[in-house]
Amino acid sequence: MDVANATVFITGANRGLGLAFAREARRRGARKIYAGMRSTSGFEEAGVVPVRVDVTDKASIAAAVELAADTTLLVNNAGIAALIDGPLAQDVEAQSSRMFETNYYGVVRVTQAFERILLAKPHAAIINVLSDIVWLPRPYLTPYAASKAAAWSFTNQLRFQLREQRVQVLGLHVGFVDTDLTNGIDVPKASPEHVVHQTYDALAAGKSEVMADKGTAMLKGTLAADVPGYITPPPGL
Repeated sequence: MDVANATVFITGANRGLGLAFAREARRRGARKIYAGMRSTSGFEEAGVVPVRVDVTDKASIAAAVELAADTTLLVNNAGIAALIDGPLAQDVEAQSSRMFETNYYGVVRVTQAFERILLAKPHAAIINVLSDIVWLPRPYLTPYAASKAAAWSFTNQLRFQLREQRVQVLGLHVGFVDTDLTNGIDVPKASPEHVVHQTYDALAAGKSEVMADKGTAMLKGTLAADVPGYITPPPGL
């Protein structure tokens, strides 16, 4: 699916990767762009329509879907993260619950709400923003990693179900991106603009997955190895 002439709805689009998705969609000639966010106060971006939506609240999702009923491309980008002491930390359960509400159940809720609209379109697509953290052991991101692993599994099931119904499902796998979400984490980071460019190109090429940076591609390539990257990460990751 080409972004040109598409009507795009992006969750978590007030800044960071979501805002980059909106700006690149505009550059590529999208017909209309809805930027979903928990608060629209102070948001001003030419050619982008701000929409209040909280992916943890079904009522706000329903209202957003009613407003954006012409959507043909849904980008499930909204996400949260937090650092903890490790998988056995005292707050791991509480933090996991919080991560799953947004990073997993949020994707499920929003996708369910847009299902009827997307299935009625002759051409439609869904992009789910995932993470290479599902293959990369980083104990300080345990709850985040678990929530993204669940979102990856959901994406695979969703793609299989919608394949015969003319809805393309693209999983975006990427490592650390240089946004507010990764402030304070001293690791190499991809630029949001580069990630979005790779993703929209993959969508236009009809792909099902995109590895948007070299580290993620390297990790994916280890999955069939005797010692995959999720057991022993390759050097430099």
